[in-house]
Amino acid sequence: MVARTHPGIDRRALITGRVLAADRVVAPPGGEIASILVQARPERLAGVEAAIVALDGCEIYGRDPLGKLVVVVDSPDAGALGTTLNTIALLPDVYSASLVFHAIDAS
Repeated sequence: MVARTHPGIDRRALITGRVLAADRVVAPPGGEIASILVQARPERLAGVEAAIVALDGCEIYGRDPLGKLVVVVDSPDAGALGTTLNTIALLPDVYSASLVFHAIDAS
């Protein structure tokens, strides 16, 4: 069997993504959904929880009295999701914030 090449598409253009014109790229209609595991100081957990819930698109899905929170984030795009993750990680009394699940909502 002989591999056929498509006339007008070179391999380098395909690999680097220069085959599609910008007007042919369509963003997904939904948004970004993620869950973040937050480890915070147990004695300050209520304050951390309140600060997270005050952020746009965030809700607390699970809570452990030893200082762990499972946060579900719904954001319009990956940039907003990254900003929310960084904001949570930089909150006072937060030891770490780790992205544990991420999906694109194509609703």
